[in-house]
Amino acid sequence: MDDIDKMLVGLLQEDATQSYAALGKAVGLSSGAAHERVRKLRERGVIRRTTIEVDPAALGRPVTAYVLVDGSSWMGDSAARLSAIPDVEEAHVIAGPASVLLKVRTRDTKRLQDVLRQVFEVDGVTGTQTVVVLETFFERPTRAD
Repeated sequence: MDDIDKMLVGLLQEDATQSYAALGKAVGLSSGAAHERVRKLRERGVIRRTTIEVDPAALGRPVTAYVLVDGSSWMGDSAARLSAIPDVEEAHVIAGPASVLLKVRTRDTKRLQDVLRQVFEVDGVTGTQTVVVLETFFERPTRAD
């Protein structure tokens, strides 16, 4: 990625609805050249998808929790089962005090308990440690430096 690609990625992260004309003007390219660059960034997998950012609380999911999942064996094979739980937003195989780290968003703590029960039903899960978020100072997307 060159500096222009990085600028395009940054601009799209700020507002993915910008026209190619606006993107091109901001980085000193024609709209066609900006479009071609963005297309190539998509092809290379730099831009994985275009989406919007929403307030989870406005969608009825104000409770955020991170769940460390302990396993009796390699948990990398559990991705399909974990992704089938709708309230699990992210799942990462980790090195450290557990095998997997989950990011969960729910409507309330009762629903969080239901999610934890579902996690325990996944083969190989032997325990969990849950951290409930009280306040989020900030969240930011990955930046192209």
